[in-house]
Amino acid sequence: MKNHKLSFRVRYGETDQMGIVYYGNYAQYLEMGRVEWLRDLGVTYKSMEGNGIQLPVLNLQIKYIKSAKYDDLITVETILKKRPLVKIEFDYKIYNATGDLLAEANTVLAFMDKLKNKPIKCPDYILDKLNF
Repeated sequence: MKNHKLSFRVRYGETDQMGIVYYGNYAQYLEMGRVEWLRDLGVTYKSMEGNGIQLPVLNLQIKYIKSAKYDDLITVETILKKRPLVKIEFDYKIYNATGDLLAEANTVLAFMDKLKNKPIKCPDYILDKLNF
């Protein structure tokens, strides 16, 4: 399975008045992890969309364990769960700089033909880059 790690600092605007990351921002962190996972594979969202493919999220689950705070250095680990077919599923773990697990998450996305708005199978150029 292909894993990817992305580290960044929590910005002030991502927090509430207590300096804790607002729960809705975690979905954006997961998207950042997915985008960089694909980029590391040699594929960009931009190139996929240019080829008429979209990846809408079908399901999102997040288990919040510990709070991330303003200026924390956090790491999003993105893990491909299984070989994609029409859907692609990722697991995530979010850690702080001391290695504390902050959240666990899962997303399921579908490969969609942008013009027909219909599901399609995972493109071969992505499957060819995966070591399954």
